[in-house]
Amino acid sequence: MRKFASRYGRLGTETAFAVGADAAAWAAKDNHVYPFHLGDMNIITPDYILDAANKAARDGKTGYAPGPGILPLREALAEDIGMARGLNYTAENISVQPGGKPVIGKFLATLMEEGAEALYPNPGYPIYESQIEYLGGKALPYGYVTTDTGFAINREEVEAQITDKTTILIYNNYQNPIGAESTEEEMQWVADLAIKHDLWVLADEAYFEVRYSGLSKSIASLPGMAERTVILYTFSKKFAMTGWRLGCAAGPVDVIEAISKFNTNQESCSNHFVQAAGVACLNGPTEPQNAILSELKLRRDALTEALLNIDGVKVSRPETTFYLFPDVTDIFKRMGYTDSAKFRLDALYETGISFCSREHFGRPLPGEDRIFIRFAYSGINVDQIQEGLAALKNFWE
Repeated sequence: MRKFASRYGRLGTETAFAVGADAAAWAAKDNHVYPFHLGDMNIITPDYILDAANKAARDGKTGYAPGPGILPLREALAEDIGMARGLNYTAENISVQPGGKPVIGKFLATLMEEGAEALYPNPGYPIYESQIEYLGGKALPYGYVTTDTGFAINREEVEAQITDKTTILIYNNYQNPIGAESTEEEMQWVADLAIKHDLWVLADEAYFEVRYSGLSKSIASLPGMAERTVILYTFSKKFAMTGWRLGCAAGPVDVIEAISKFNTNQESCSNHFVQAAGVACLNGPTEPQNAILSELKLRRDALTEALLNIDGVKVSRPETTFYLFPDVTDIFKRMGYTDSAKFRLDALYETGISFCSREHFGRPLPGEDRIFIRFAYSGINVDQIQEGLAALKNFWE
């Protein structure tokens, strides 16, 4: 029997893709599927970005680029990220990445010793746990409590886990999968905690610009936080560029230099003509981005209304991200389920609705007694949302 390296056994995956495989298999049998499972987008990248990439490729931007990224993009990112967050960034604070996801592993590889403890949100993006454990750290999950407006960090759970070995805190405000947004008071509490215990913070801000009202705020902008925070930034959601794989790490110069060293070791550089398109994104018109947000807001409202029209569903309407995280405990119990996988698959086979369960976003924590599922509405149009949810209502009621 082939033997893999022991560390490979610690590597997890993004389990929403496994749900996608179930949906694809069902669709392959000539069944209609309503894809709520994956946070991909069915919105085409705006034309001015496509034109910029094509022009750059035709102009010969098809070879290697500098490992940290091309200077015009790093400068544009420094200005864009800094202005939106009240931070004084320069190109030296930016390391361009092939997407936002690589920032997670490179941040941890740079700052987390083997055996150190890292706090991460659960439910949360499963790659946090995967990379912490793969790189030899001890993953400490922290959960959320329900509130009148959605979810809040379980502060007692966070504080109870911190030891002298805890060095990392991953903080995903505007959160996937639950759509949670910290109050200013909660964000300040997180910052105070990081300063008190001398923690490095990874601020995953992939959805910073995906918001329908109000203004986003970064924990890096709070006093004492810029020097201990690395921001994960991505073009994927903001510009409907999920498949382009372009993002960056933004933070203290010495940490960014170290992250760029991983660039050289792992992928050499991010795609040159895609980086050129990134410059066009940041210097281009705002109307296409506003149109993307307007469409997502229509979908959010249609999905929220349809879910609230189903007896037994409880769900909040977040002002950020493109996810809803409804509580379906009453339906789960009313229909006699004991297994969330069967609950999910029965919905797929009976209605074509494909969604993720809470278990796809981390191992359930002790004391969890409610059943949640996640709907992503970035890849499905309003008419399909309404049609699919009508079928789901008939099945669940």
